[in-house]
Amino acid sequence: MTRAIRLGVLGIDHRHIHGMLGNMLAQGCSCAGWWTAGAPDTRARFQRDFPDLPSVDKDALLADGSIDMILIAAVPADRAALAIAAMQAGKDVMVDKPGCTTLAQLAAIRDCQARTGRIWTVNFSERLEVPAVARAEQLVAEGAIGTVKQVLGIGPHRQNLDTRPAWFFERDRYGGILCDIGSHQVDQFLFFTGARQVTISHALVENTTLPQHPGMQDYGEMVLTGDRGHGYIRVDWFTPDALPTWGDGRLFLLGDAGHIEIRKYTDIARGVRGNQLYLANNHRVEHMDCSDVPLPYFPRLIADVQDRTETAIEQAHTFRVMDIALRAQAMAEGTPDA
Repeated sequence: MTRAIRLGVLGIDHRHIHGMLGNMLAQGCSCAGWWTAGAPDTRARFQRDFPDLPSVDKDALLADGSIDMILIAAVPADRAALAIAAMQAGKDVMVDKPGCTTLAQLAAIRDCQARTGRIWTVNFSERLEVPAVARAEQLVAEGAIGTVKQVLGIGPHRQNLDTRPAWFFERDRYGGILCDIGSHQVDQFLFFTGARQVTISHALVENTTLPQHPGMQDYGEMVLTGDRGHGYIRVDWFTPDALPTWGDGRLFLLGDAGHIEIRKYTDIARGVRGNQLYLANNHRVEHMDCSDVPLPYFPRLIADVQDRTETAIEQAHTFRVMDIALRAQAMAEGTPDA
C-alpha cells in the first residue's frame, strides 16, 4: 500500500459531488481544494459540508504535482474539457455522470486517455453508491439467479423546478435525458449481463409536461439487445410530490434460475426504507435489508490509482456505457450521426 491519494475538485454544479468527494474522503483520501465556474446555487451547501476545503484557482489545481485525482461535477457539457485538461496534467479523473454530452467529446476523451494512460471513471451513483446493488453484485457472482438474461432499470426523478439552474433546461448543456440519467441504467445493464455487443433496438425521448422549457426532456426509454442479455430502461421526471424521496428507483434482474428486485431509495408506503432487496430462486425466497453493505467502488478505485489496475471499473466498460447512452440519445432525436 502506498500513500493515501490526494484529490482536487473542478466543478460543483451537481450535488453528486457530495457523494463522490465524501466517499473518497471516508476512505482516507485528502483534498487540496476546489474550483468551480461562477457562483452555482450548490456552492453554499458544498462549503457547509466541506468547510475546511479551500477554494483554489483551476490552473493551480491542475499544476499541483501532489494531486493524484481530479473529481468533476461541473455542468455536463463542460466535463469533457475539464477531464481532458486533468489527464493531460497527469491526473486520474472521476467525473459525475454523464461523463460527456456528445460523441465528439467521447472520442476526444478516448484519445486523451489512450495517450496519457490516466484513469477516466464515471461515478454512476445509481449502482456505485447504492449498497443494495453492491449486494446484488455479490449474489449474481455467487450464481444466486443463474445467468442474467434481462435487466430492467427505472430511474424516476423529481423535477424541483424552483431550485434548478438554467442549464438544467438546456438540451445542449445537460445532454438529453438518455445521455444524462439514462447512462446510470446503461451501466447497470452492461455490468449485470456482461454484454459486449449491443444493439439499440428502440429509443425515445419526450417533453410532455414542460412546454415552457422546450429544451427539457421529461421522459425517455430504450430497449437494448445484447450478446449476453437484454434490457429495458425507463427514465423520467415525474416523481409525485407525496413520495418521500426524489425517486422510486428500481432495478430488476431476471436470471434463468431466479430473479432479484431492488428498491433503491424507498420501499413505497412502508416508510422511507431504501436499499431493500428481494430474491427468489429455486431454493429460497428472501428479503434483505442491505443498508449496511459496504460500497466496493471507492476502495477499489483508490487501489487502481495506486497500482495502475482496473478493479473498480474496466476502462472499456465506461467508454461503452457512454457510447450506448449517446447513440440512444441521438437515435431518439433522429440525429444518428450526432
